[in-house]
Formats: sequence, structure tokens, C-alpha cells
Amino acid sequence: MTTSTKVRDIMTSDPKFVDTSEAVSEVARIMARSNVGALPVRGEDNRLKGIVTDRDIVVKVLAEGKDPMAVHVGELVEGELHTVRPDADVEEALEQMSRHHVRRLPVMDGPELVGIVSEVDAARGRS
Repeated sequence: MTTSTKVRDIMTSDPKFVDTSEAVSEVARIMARSNVGALPVRGEDNRLKGIVTDRDIVVKVLAEGKDPMAVHVGELVEGELHTVRPDADVEEALEQMSRHHVRRLPVMDGPELVGIVSEVDAARGRS
């Protein structure tokens, strides 16, 4: 009998946050410096509000001709936030990503963000 891989085994731990009040231009610079395509967004209450992706910046700001220095990242996070627990099986994370059409899930231990798991992480964890 084999044990299944858990999300905690494959997630990116202790991810960097950006605040909802951060300008999109600065968030893009942070992504470039960190070599990441997505960052968790934290509200004034220090709670996770969503994830902003490089695609969000391109589609919702640049393609619409908005000024990335004037738009706050909090304006880009919308909709229901889907998360996964660190002790969840990788298969559960992949199923959630598929069902909700997302490529990344915040990993939450109660109210605390402890990591991010991506489709690539999960696919590697299956093998």
C-alpha cells in the first residue's frame, strides 16, 4: 500500500504577499524580480483576498489601456477564493483546480496562508 503525496510536500512554502493597496506596476516588478507569475493578495485586515496573476495584469489593466501605476492590485482580485489544506492529497488539489478552472491554489492552515500549490507542482507530485 502506498501513501499519497500531500500538498504540504509539494507546495511553495511561505509565499510573498502583496497588499490590496499596492500599485499594479509595483506588483509586476515584484513578480519579475521573484520570477513568479502569481502572488497572493492580502487585505488591510491581513486576510487573504485572492491571487493576482501576470495574466490578470495584462488582460485587466494593460489590454484595457489602464494606467498600471494608478490601478491597485485589490481591484483585480474578484470572485470566490478557492483554497486547499496542507494535509490534502495532491489529487484533491488537482481536482479543485480542474473544477474551478484555476492553475494555483493558496494552501491555508486555518486562517493562515502557508503556501501556494500550482498545477505543475501537483503534476510533479503525482509521479
